[in-house]
Amino acid sequence: MLTLKKPRALKPGSRVAVVSPSWGGPGAIPSRYRMGERELRERFCFEVVAMPHALSDPDWVYHNPQARADDINAAFADSSIDGIFTSIGGDDSVRILPYVDASIIAANPKVFMGYSDTTTLHVFAMLAGLQTFYGPSVMSGIAENGGTSPYTEGWFRRTLMSAEPVGKVEPSGEWTEEFIDWADESRANEPRKMQPSPGRSWLQGSGRVEGHLVGGCADVLEMLKGTRWWPGPEIWDGAIFYWETSEDVPTPMQVTYWLRNYGSIGVLDRIAGMVVARPRGYTPEQRQELPRIIKRVVSEEFGRADIPIVTGLDFGHTDPQMIWPNGGRVI
Repeated sequence: MLTLKKPRALKPGSRVAVVSPSWGGPGAIPSRYRMGERELRERFCFEVVAMPHALSDPDWVYHNPQARADDINAAFADSSIDGIFTSIGGDDSVRILPYVDASIIAANPKVFMGYSDTTTLHVFAMLAGLQTFYGPSVMSGIAENGGTSPYTEGWFRRTLMSAEPVGKVEPSGEWTEEFIDWADESRANEPRKMQPSPGRSWLQGSGRVEGHLVGGCADVLEMLKGTRWWPGPEIWDGAIFYWETSEDVPTPMQVTYWLRNYGSIGVLDRIAGMVVARPRGYTPEQRQELPRIIKRVVSEEFGRADIPIVTGLDFGHTDPQMIWPNGGRVI
């Protein structure tokens, strides 16, 4: 059984840091960053501290991966900081991992949250012994046109601001992937168009299983395969593998290749279950194809018809977002 340190819950007045481990989004679209910072301050009553390089020019951020890592190390080491949020995702956080200090993370457990390219840091922190939170970033999910959604806010308070078990996972009744240009400040208070949610789907499996959560953005996990940061077999034993796809919209065939690789390296032999997010940017035909592909690879090609698989969950690159405690146990 995987045993990780659990951070203390946040509360009104907590001091939280913002880091930019991937894209320098705050420097590119400062108005969107300010929206998210305002939500943290006014809705959740946190004191927000932007780390030294978090708001820098995006080109500078790209060329200085060690500075990005220095911000993360400093935020964990600072005893006055209670939690750390990523500003936004990106596509190259894997470049900062050589400079992140696992011993500092291990010695200073605290709330850490982000999604998408932040997957690399969730895996890194898990290997360092810390439970983290796969959920919205400051600019995406916390900042939302018209304010943080009630569904996302509810998950935020249940997971980050309470020490009680989360309880039953209820799906959102609606969702969106509508694009509104973040730089268009005139539309900042215009809520995005929502559509009814069909809810989650059980592809296979029955009964209850228990396991610890391992996963993240499937596109980003591909960057870790073959590196020294890839989780070993002991991490996957009995795990619930949660994954989602990015706004790059990998095709169902690409997902097929990725899942076959998981089967070939033995991951599918070890996990106890799988949960999959609603994909962003898929056509109706692709949305129907993806579950068929998942079941075919997992069940038919690798003989795991026994494990429960649930699709269509509210996390990842559509909104609103639930929050997964990475490394935490679920039933």
